[in-house]
Amino acid sequence: RLYNPTVGRFERAMANLESAEEAVAFGTGMAALTACLFAAQQRGGHVVAVRPLYGGSDHLLNSGLFKLDVSWATPDTLAETIRPDTALIILETPANPTLRLTDIEEVVRASQGIAVLVDSTFATPVLQRPIEHGATLVLHSATKFLGGHGDAMGGVVATNSDWATSLRQVRVATGALLHPMGAYMLHRGLQTLAMRVERAQSSARDLALRLMEHPAVERVFFPGIRSCDPKGLVGSQMSGPGSMLAFTLRGGFEAAAQVMATVKLFTPAVSLGSSDSLIQHPAGLTHLVVDEEVREEMGISASMLRLSIGLEAPEDLWR
Repeated sequence: RLYNPTVGRFERAMANLESAEEAVAFGTGMAALTACLFAAQQRGGHVVAVRPLYGGSDHLLNSGLFKLDVSWATPDTLAETIRPDTALIILETPANPTLRLTDIEEVVRASQGIAVLVDSTFATPVLQRPIEHGATLVLHSATKFLGGHGDAMGGVVATNSDWATSLRQVRVATGALLHPMGAYMLHRGLQTLAMRVERAQSSARDLALRLMEHPAVERVFFPGIRSCDPKGLVGSQMSGPGSMLAFTLRGGFEAAAQVMATVKLFTPAVSLGSSDSLIQHPAGLTHLVVDEEVREEMGISASMLRLSIGLEAPEDLWR
């Protein structure tokens, strides 16, 4: 529980990739976020979170498990939400599942010196390095792109030495450690990370453009589409749009359910970032724990489907 050299090797690799002083690995991404909240609790009694977030993160913040007041904000209302006891600002970009992009530097400028945590799971350090844009902590569900094959679980936070010390104290106390075998598999996954991200991103771009022209599709959510990136963050904050996309269907929930039941090459499943392409229904799976009213406010409708594009041939995925 205190230290393992294989876990340490993965942590050093992630710190280097994220331009961070240190990194701390955990058994899952949710364990990593939980440790960040415990560490924040040592620094103040208030956290600000920017929606949309992954449904599990949203649920944890609303669970009442921590002695923390949680305020929900948008990038525009962030400054007025901050209090003297605010210890942490949490955001996810690209966001799950709407792929909304948030300007990290804009959030940091509005943060009044408070630590900013960015969940960068969708982007990976191949496409985005939040610390280089002023963030204090970068969180990854390593289960996803970092491992890359859907066969290892883990979480990791890259940050400065002060926060890393607090996170390690929480990890020891809670036993939320990453198993050495998992660390080995995740470190191995980093060797092909760039190739996998770039291949899947190319296919996602192709599929997003095709979906935009499909008569059954109402709207496509993909950072590579200009309407989804009004601030031009792809090319400045991100080096590419990534391989996650979502779309809404004409015909509501029934149309979405029909697609989920009909696909053959896409696997209907949660998770993402694997070599296999996955499809899931956010309102009924990853964000089911979020209140329906909040889901609607975030643009997560009953007809939305989220795709994680893998390494299969894009023509096969389109069929």
